[in-house]
Amino acid sequence: MKPRSIAILACLTAGLFSASMARAEDKPPQISKTASDALQAMGKTLAAGTFSFRDRTIREYMDANGQPLHIFHTATVVVRRPDRLLVDLTGDDGTTKIAYDGKTLTLYGVEVKKYAIIPVPDNIEGMLTVAVSRLGVDFPLADFLTDAPDKAFLAGIASGFEVNTVSVDGTECRHFLFTQPPGIELELWLEKNERAVPRRLIVTYRSLPGEPRFIAEMSDWNFNVHPADAGFAVHVPAGVTKIEFKQEKPK
Repeated sequence: MKPRSIAILACLTAGLFSASMARAEDKPPQISKTASDALQAMGKTLAAGTFSFRDRTIREYMDANGQPLHIFHTATVVVRRPDRLLVDLTGDDGTTKIAYDGKTLTLYGVEVKKYAIIPVPDNIEGMLTVAVSRLGVDFPLADFLTDAPDKAFLAGIASGFEVNTVSVDGTECRHFLFTQPPGIELELWLEKNERAVPRRLIVTYRSLPGEPRFIAEMSDWNFNVHPADAGFAVHVPAGVTKIEFKQEKPK
């Protein structure tokens, strides 16, 4: 989503707007009550305890000749707040395993036989910030993993409203449209119930050449998982190359 923070996970491996929209940064956000209430419900659900889900994503990008191409990924994500995260990612560019144990972040590229381990803060949001700045890790759904998912999603948003209600894999969902200057559109589908978990997300970058999109489908939400500490670790076999990073200088 941001060039948004929602940009964090395929490393090893969100224009058309009118002039009034271009000035939206100088105006208070125009978020409908329906959209605001639904996002608050989502934020309350995702900020709680432990959960897991699966996602399937499609990222569109332009090659050197300006031809639009796509890359697909499927991931299983396990979250245990405040300081545990496990991601198993498989895509067109290989398999990546990501594990956060509250002290260190490990990324292991299975096919490329490389891995990295860096010290990180003792909370998921702080870890994600370090992962972006130091490793360039790209996890497009990071907003949903922050301490306040609804606030993270709304950061920079200028407007938002409900479009309609649709069925997503047999589940009734609300379809919302949000805009973020300069030239980003975000469509979000939330389950139409108390937990309001996200089921679809489409981010369109109208101001970029070719207006590329990021598409995600989320499913199999489970809030009754009970992973042990040992479950947030990655086994790196012998013969895999470790990537070393320079220590950050004290500020």
